Amino acid sequence: MKQELEQLLLAALGKLAGGVVPDMPAAAAVTLERTRDAQHGDFATNVALRLAKSARRNPRELAAAIVAALPPSELVARAEVAGAGFINFHLSPAAYARELAAIHARGAAYGTSGLGAGERVLLEFVSANPTGPLHVGHGRQAAFGATLANILAACGYAVEREYYINDAGRQMDILAVSTWVRYLESLGEQLPFPQNGYRGDYVRPLAEQLRAAAGSALQRPAAQVRAGLPADAPAGDKEAYIDALIARARELLGTDGFRTVLELSLDAMLGDIREDLAEFGVNFEHWTSERAFAESGAIDHALAVLESAGRLFRQDGALWFRATEFGDEKDRVVVRENGQKTYFASDIAYHLAKRERGFARLIDVLGADHHGYVARVRAGLMAMGQPGECLEATLIQFVNLFRGAEKIPMGKREAQFVTLRQLRTEVGNDACRFFYLMRSHDQPLDFDLELAKSRSNENPVYYIQYAHARVASVQKQLGARGLAFDRAAGLAACARLDGPHEQALLNSVSRYAEVLEQAAVNRAPHALVHYLRELANFFHTYYNAETFIVDDAALRSARLALVLGVQQVLRNGLALLGVSAPESM
Repeated sequence: MKQELEQLLLAALGKLAGGVVPDMPAAAAVTLERTRDAQHGDFATNVALRLAKSARRNPRELAAAIVAALPPSELVARAEVAGAGFINFHLSPAAYARELAAIHARGAAYGTSGLGAGERVLLEFVSANPTGPLHVGHGRQAAFGATLANILAACGYAVEREYYINDAGRQMDILAVSTWVRYLESLGEQLPFPQNGYRGDYVRPLAEQLRAAAGSALQRPAAQVRAGLPADAPAGDKEAYIDALIARARELLGTDGFRTVLELSLDAMLGDIREDLAEFGVNFEHWTSERAFAESGAIDHALAVLESAGRLFRQDGALWFRATEFGDEKDRVVVRENGQKTYFASDIAYHLAKRERGFARLIDVLGADHHGYVARVRAGLMAMGQPGECLEATLIQFVNLFRGAEKIPMGKREAQFVTLRQLRTEVGNDACRFFYLMRSHDQPLDFDLELAKSRSNENPVYYIQYAHARVASVQKQLGARGLAFDRAAGLAACARLDGPHEQALLNSVSRYAEVLEQAAVNRAPHALVHYLRELANFFHTYYNAETFIVDDAALRSARLALVLGVQQVLRNGLALLGVSAPESM
């Protein structure tokens, strides 16, 4: 409806162009918004206020001219000038009847659009280091990324989801040596666990798997392992100690032995992550290994592109990228003095590869600590001939978990964290997905475990699901009375839905497609969450105020057409959130 009203405005301005207004404004400048007060109609526009200066006319005078030039439409009961020059549109009953008919006709496809015009989007999210199970912070990224992908796909974007496996570098070495120390403990070796190792209980099953696979072949005497190592914390430096322990493990196990420990640990943790996400309803088309990517020659290719463009220089034995020429705060090292490529080199090469795979838009969902990341990667893309605006980054703020008034401490290395699996087991997937999306991603989230588990109207996911189930119960009551819903008759009698609760519900349910597009454009799944809560509230109010199964057959069918339309929209919206729509509660 909104788009059709905008077309009416454009048609009116087309009639006035060259006369009342000097030039035809761009279509993007002619917009409407839903009104907050029903007394001001259903939609309003300030186009007359914005065009008044160039037209050299009083805004109210210009607004009146626009209203007079509007083509007739069955959607509009009336259009009127208000305030300083706003134009308010009051929709006709036919407009709502047509929208309700569209909900029934399109069903699960209702609300989808071609807004994205098939633009290829690669959405990368979660990408947690496979050094431990996913925790509740990763869960927020997973829920956000999966839901945003669903919304973008519903709005006509060609979306693919990617998980970048950070399976290279020091953190993987620390996981491997943590597993090996636990393995040695299981064989009776007396060895203190490193302060900077991964201390979680999840490491012990990895050690048991290693023992089952290798027996005692990787056992080395504790004295041999510890000989000559620097002191660990608190007496010494925990960073220096863990690095020395990794070097000792490589020395004693050899390249093949250390790789065995690392590969087993990686495969087990990655398998756990894949399973956890799949159970959470989060799936990826692509799982990209950092190690495989580095071995593919893609980083060398990206550096060659930069070199050929004259964007690299040598200083102090290292190879640098001229990042400041593209808006970054400082130049960046891409190859260190020892010949080792930096993480930055890998990052820009990875994003170039995404573009070369044919993706027009790259959206990275990142943790809140990645503030400086976007500018430098965008600089790299621009230096390699790619448009800087192709890269977007959404930073997800932290999750604070509460049990009642008690805040639960979390710290991965110290093993003080609640895993995503534990959270899902306690409150269920539906509550997890919904609660993660209740606030904008750029705000910290307080996750209330007790509220998420409650079966009350204070629990928003329960409240929305209950609205869906209530409509199902009405259908059961209809059948129990030997009655049937006549869709055609109900849609034909929509003009009888003129009560205040019915008008509020019609207005709300007709907003779904608009909300979906706004959520896509603004990368804001929480907008859909808030909308569904509002729609459920209007429904429950209507349910408590009116009887649906009345003797008047036409009115009965009209009311059922309305509530079944509401149920369809609730179901469609919940599906995009990854939340179930139960028939009973």
